[in-house]
Amino acid sequence: MMRGDIKLLSGNVSKYLKEEIARFLDIRPTELEVSRFNDGEIKVQIKENIRGHDVFIIQSTNPPADNLMELLLLIDAAKRASAARITAVIPYFGYARQDRKDQPRVPISAKLVANLIERAGANRVLTIDLHSEQIQGFFDVPVDNIFPTPVFRRYITQLSPETHIVVSPDVGGVKRARAVAKRLGNLQLALIDKRRPQPNVAEVVHIIGEVEGKRVVLVDDIIDTGNTLAKAAVALREKGAVDICAIATHGVFSKGAKSIIDESPIERVWVTNTLPRGDNWPEKAVSLSIGELLADVILRIHEERSVSQVFI
Repeated sequence: MMRGDIKLLSGNVSKYLKEEIARFLDIRPTELEVSRFNDGEIKVQIKENIRGHDVFIIQSTNPPADNLMELLLLIDAAKRASAARITAVIPYFGYARQDRKDQPRVPISAKLVANLIERAGANRVLTIDLHSEQIQGFFDVPVDNIFPTPVFRRYITQLSPETHIVVSPDVGGVKRARAVAKRLGNLQLALIDKRRPQPNVAEVVHIIGEVEGKRVVLVDDIIDTGNTLAKAAVALREKGAVDICAIATHGVFSKGAKSIIDESPIERVWVTNTLPRGDNWPEKAVSLSIGELLADVILRIHEERSVSQVFI
């Protein structure tokens, strides 16, 4: 099926990313309005013709729920405007940590969000570093779950297997940490065995691997309160690590994260700009742009070329 030009839309939370992507693609973002009625209801209107075009809607679904609602309304508006194909580009997939029933009488929120996006009319989904890869199976449309390792590799250099080691802060992140370790120079890998007695609270139990005298790179997907990384850094320092930094895809940085991270032994935190900077942004945090990577993948999807080639 032949499709027309790329049309870029976004809600308010990801407007900055839309502008970045548009610059890399050398196109003009589609004119639209995302505003509020007096009672707070969201108003969406696409201000130009998108009939028969390939529409990409960039919008993270982090709280508040208005961000998710803006995405759903934009998808519906594009569908009713006869777009040829609608791709929901979700840099940060909110509710991804609620991907299973780990307690009685709780929802599987990630599955519900997937249902809403698909039901609204999305033909495919492009997202970055899902908290759980199996969330792709919650959708019945194609999902491209890409990883920001090319971005980290561009900015983080001069790492040596003799002096550096990559550490996963939990068992669940080992696959991610191993992939990063390989692409940053075939670094060694260690992991932290932790337990979580309650949400956003982590306790280090064991460190598996030799970190004494090593410069440590902690690798995670999401930094929320920062407690996990801060406690991991303390444990690593006690085991003889001489330098500790962290890289993560999504810098949520909820309330209290600024002081927790800035007062921790971590010297530097690199995160991508899947989310905008908020009031709790730590002084130690450095933002790396994901715009060029997303632009490349969007162009490949539009031209029906391989996405996986970006990461070889």
